[in-house]
Amino acid sequence: MQEFLIAHYEWVRALHIIAIICWMAVMLYLPRLFVYHAETKPGSEISETFKIMEYRLLKYIGNPSMIVAWLLGLSLLWANPELLKAGWMHAKLACIILMSGIHGVLAKHLRLFAADKREKTAKYYRIINEIPTFLMIIIVIMAVAQPF
Repeated sequence: MQEFLIAHYEWVRALHIIAIICWMAVMLYLPRLFVYHAETKPGSEISETFKIMEYRLLKYIGNPSMIVAWLLGLSLLWANPELLKAGWMHAKLACIILMSGIHGVLAKHLRLFAADKREKTAKYYRIINEIPTFLMIIIVIMAVAQPF
C-alpha cells in the first residue's frame, strides 16, 4: 500500500487539498449561518429553514470532507514519514487538531439549534467564525512556507 501511495503521491495530495477546501467552506459558512439563525425566533419558518441548511451542510459536506482530509493527510504522512520530523508539521498538525475540535463545537451548536436551544448570541458566532480563518492561515503558511 505504501508503494501505491508513493507512486500516486501527487494525486493523493491533490485530493487531500480538494477535501480541505470543501471542509473549510463548511467551517467558514456554518458559523455564519449560526449568526443569522441566532437572530431568528425559535420555531419560525426561517429558523426551520436554517436547521435544514445547517444539517445538510455539516452532514453531507462537512463531516465527509473532514474525514477524507484526515484519511488522505495521514496517508501522505505514512507515505513520507520524514515529514513528522519537521517542526512546521508539528505546528500544522496542532492547528488541524484544533480545527477538528472547532468542527465538533459547531456540531454541538447545530444540535442545540435543532432542539431550539439558544445558548449563545449572534456575537458569539461572529467571534467563533474567525477561529477557522485564523487556523487556516497558520496551516497554509506551515504547509507552503515550512518556516521551521
